[in-house]
Amino acid sequence: VNGPLADKLGGRATILLAAAGSSAANAAIGVLIWVHGSPSKTELILLYGLNMYFQSFGAVAIVKVNAAWFHIRERGTFGGIFGILISIGLYLAFDWAPKIASWTSTPWLFLAPALLIFAFFVLSALFVRDTPADAGLPDFDVEDASSGDDGPQLAPMAIVWKLLSNRVILIIAFISLANGFLRQAVLKWWRPFANGVGLGHSFFVEHWGMVSCVAGITGGMFAGILSDHFFQSRRPPVATVLFAIVLCGSLILLGGVVPAIGFVVAFMAMSVIGINGMLSGVASQDFGGRRNAGTATGLIDGFVYFGSAIQGLVYGHTLPEAKIMVDGKLVDNPAIHDVTSWHAWPLVMIPVAVIGLVLSLTVYNARVQPRASGH
Repeated sequence: VNGPLADKLGGRATILLAAAGSSAANAAIGVLIWVHGSPSKTELILLYGLNMYFQSFGAVAIVKVNAAWFHIRERGTFGGIFGILISIGLYLAFDWAPKIASWTSTPWLFLAPALLIFAFFVLSALFVRDTPADAGLPDFDVEDASSGDDGPQLAPMAIVWKLLSNRVILIIAFISLANGFLRQAVLKWWRPFANGVGLGHSFFVEHWGMVSCVAGITGGMFAGILSDHFFQSRRPPVATVLFAIVLCGSLILLGGVVPAIGFVVAFMAMSVIGINGMLSGVASQDFGGRRNAGTATGLIDGFVYFGSAIQGLVYGHTLPEAKIMVDGKLVDNPAIHDVTSWHAWPLVMIPVAVIGLVLSLTVYNARVQPRASGH
């Protein structure tokens, strides 16, 4: 939904809409907790869903703006920067959220990000411009799929159909689905796994936000430089390399609690964040083109979240719960401390990484065809 809106309204407008909506939704959750102490599940579901809807504008809006500012030969590096921003967000969420809660109170888990997002709403209003021309600079040909396409803008559904009929974009979308599964699998389940098997006080658990931030920055810049300077601005070869790292890491984890397990998971985090930046942040611009970058990003990012949803369902039914009901009371689940109960964690990642790797190989040599009107 939001991809075509970004193409129609422009990246700057949708950045402001996203920031305002997400800030308001987070503030509302914080105020509800402050006033009522324990809001209803329905209230939290509705407000969190609203927050996620506005957050989903984020990638499409940012990519839409940058599609007009970065030439195809330098977009890989931008994808690395995109990965850095995602990584800083992970650092704030994983490491600073518990600190905020301990220093203040639960409402500030939502009020603090609401204020931070509002600050960036103001900064975006002051400094973000859709095109170089809007900032008083000359526009230039970015040489992506929109290059030479000066005809009338197609209707949103016509653009969606054109993108879905593009074999490369469709395969990249399914690659992103696999990576959406793997990204959440690594980032979300490492801490529960480590706490369950007695690694709760290790550096990689206590500072997971900082570790994933450093890993993400490294992965983003590694992927960007590799793409721009070694693969002639092709993105799928980078995904191939990074999926291979995730696959190797999953096979190692299948062996149990191995030495240096924290480093293994950190390299896997580096890879999944790098893939996300390359595909959602860069390939969407290249193959969707400057004119349709929002729709292409929305399509690809939608598959990322679909993969995240599948991950939640699969692991929700296969990994041990922290608490179980015994005689009407919630008690600690003894299975959570048995490493064999966690075999499903790496085991499920293996076929998903293989799928992502194989799909990446099928578009390994895919290149943008300028003057193809959205292809």
